Amino acid sequence: MPTEPLGVEHHYADLGEVALHYVMAGEGPPVVLLHGWPQTWWEWRHVIPPLAEKYTVIAPDLRGLGDSSRPLSGYDKKTVADDIWRLVGGVLGHETFLLIGHDWGGPVAYALAAAHADAVRRLAILDVTIPGCGGDFSQGGRRWHHQFHITPDLPEALTEGREDIYLAWFFRTFAFRADAIGAADLEEYLRTYTQPGAMRAGFSYYREMLRDAADNKELIAKFKLPMPVLAIGGGTSYPHGRGRGREVEESLRRVALDVRGEVFPECGHFIPEEAPELLTERLLDFFAE
Repeated sequence: MPTEPLGVEHHYADLGEVALHYVMAGEGPPVVLLHGWPQTWWEWRHVIPPLAEKYTVIAPDLRGLGDSSRPLSGYDKKTVADDIWRLVGGVLGHETFLLIGHDWGGPVAYALAAAHADAVRRLAILDVTIPGCGGDFSQGGRRWHHQFHITPDLPEALTEGREDIYLAWFFRTFAFRADAIGAADLEEYLRTYTQPGAMRAGFSYYREMLRDAADNKELIAKFKLPMPVLAIGGGTSYPHGRGRGREVEESLRRVALDVRGEVFPECGHFIPEEAPELLTERLLDFFAE
């Protein structure tokens, strides 16, 4: 996909075990955007230009996904969060930054904020809950793909050569707006998810859920995030969309001290693509407080 209209620059950072691809745009205080599955930095395409008018936007591809490298291990969210810390704090030299996470990017953002609370000025979590917070991350089995993805080998075998069918189902079913992720966007996601090891890496995020929950449960018992937190959920759920609604705010209130929550109406799971204008407005207001 041509990215020139977005005004982004593409970069790579060699962190040793993993090489991270990331894009940057704009000038000003740094804002870090962490994507989810089955997506890449591209999910932020509508949000980056307006944020870049006031901020330095940094949007990495998480370990194993997008155009980042695909190690065989290290998909627990503490390790993935450390990747981002070494990129933003080490390679780019930012001592403080604003942080946003969607889907699996949310638990990664939580782990990063917990490990470096003095560095994360404000945190926004979009349509995901925190494993181990005391809520039901898999919604009593309604998110059936969680169990499917953690099954060894089977999802790789069944989706190989059918990535277009499988990923398109999620984009179509978990969104309320059918036009939010178009054919060209799907093509861009498939460009990376059809590469060797990409689906395995994506499934590995789910295969670490129990470890993530155990890590977080131990941390939550003795520590709550001190920075302001914005929790946003998609307002439409079964059968039209898969937004988590108030679950996001409820989860974050278990793990943070200063939480404000909102539910976006007529929006499913893919908030940055289904409601980019409203999301950008809320983020700019939140960052300016």
